[in-house]
Amino acid sequence: MTDLTAFRDELRAFLEAHAPAGLRGASGMDMGYWGGRKSAPPHPDSKRFCEMMAERGLTAPTWPKEYGGGGLEPEAAKVIEQELARLRLPPPLTGFGLTMIGPTLLQFGTEEQKREHIPRIVRGEIRWCQGYSEPNAGSDLASLQTAARVEGDEMIINGQKIWTSYGDQADWMFLLVRTDGSAKKQQGITFVLIDMDQPGVEVRPIKLISGASPFCETFFTDARARMKDVIAGMNNGWTVAKALLGHERNMIAGVFGGSAPRGGARSGPKYPLAELARRYVGDVGGHVADPVLRDRVAQMSMDQACFLLTMQRNADSMKAGHRPGPESSIFKIYGTELNQRREELTLSIRGPQCLGWEGEGFSGEELEQTRTWLRSRGNTIEGGTSEVQLNIIAKRVLELPD
Repeated sequence: MTDLTAFRDELRAFLEAHAPAGLRGASGMDMGYWGGRKSAPPHPDSKRFCEMMAERGLTAPTWPKEYGGGGLEPEAAKVIEQELARLRLPPPLTGFGLTMIGPTLLQFGTEEQKREHIPRIVRGEIRWCQGYSEPNAGSDLASLQTAARVEGDEMIINGQKIWTSYGDQADWMFLLVRTDGSAKKQQGITFVLIDMDQPGVEVRPIKLISGASPFCETFFTDARARMKDVIAGMNNGWTVAKALLGHERNMIAGVFGGSAPRGGARSGPKYPLAELARRYVGDVGGHVADPVLRDRVAQMSMDQACFLLTMQRNADSMKAGHRPGPESSIFKIYGTELNQRREELTLSIRGPQCLGWEGEGFSGEELEQTRTWLRSRGNTIEGGTSEVQLNIIAKRVLELPD
């Protein structure tokens, strides 16, 4: 306990002295630095904050020191989260490198692969995207047809991926390719890393109903990946893919279901729901004027608090070495459905003011809310539909017969 107290005191002094003043009050995942060569920082001080934290291993505090992490225990990592929250600072680094491919490399990568890729993730030098889904292989991912053949020390890749989140801003991709067409569909898949900056890779953004374009379709025409970037060996990709999907589902659950209000396109209302309701519906004696709406706000607050605590227990377990299992499907379903309920409730609170798309009569926050609600409709599809997650739970948690 004394060591943890000393660590908190040292960290607090460091952040008070060196954390950029412009970032204080900019808390939230959407203000964290994604890294990479192509994406603009969300704030002018984001990159500098990432670099100063990375020097101390604090962008990935529980990862091994030999790869640039902090080598800290989960309790110390929790202290970091608490001190960042106290100063209302965003995470110094975020993105798929930290939440998806990094943990997967730590589990499955060779020593050479870890030493090449993980330090660049920790320092925010590379932004990653995921190449899983295809036009004819979404929920049934094992039906993927993007093909690869080996030529010397390289893999030649042809095919198409879709729903590639932020593919137009990514430097590298981790993807699944079919390397043995004669094997059973799960057994002929290989997991490989590929540099996106080459002539054989074309990325086209997809515009969503919300007006944003976070997703892309990616085309490979004789694109080249190094054989030394194959993870866990040829035709063993399905095992790696399932492990990474566990990390992805935990991430989606946390982003959409477990986050406190903070503003931004993926984050829900800028203000707590009760405060928002008092602004739009009215206040009677310090309470929301509409009793039915008041009950709905109270229920949502309790549901979110319960989910946050459950996610925290899971995060502590993962920091202690537990690998994501079928419970990640439960978190993904509940977190995404919770976010959709929250967005629906926010629309009910705002009433007609949530119907604007542009023009006068609406604040910027109200116009953003319209787009955020529309965006939320995809939550229960991305990362594996709720129906697929329910099937996983039935088979692997409840052990129900086929």
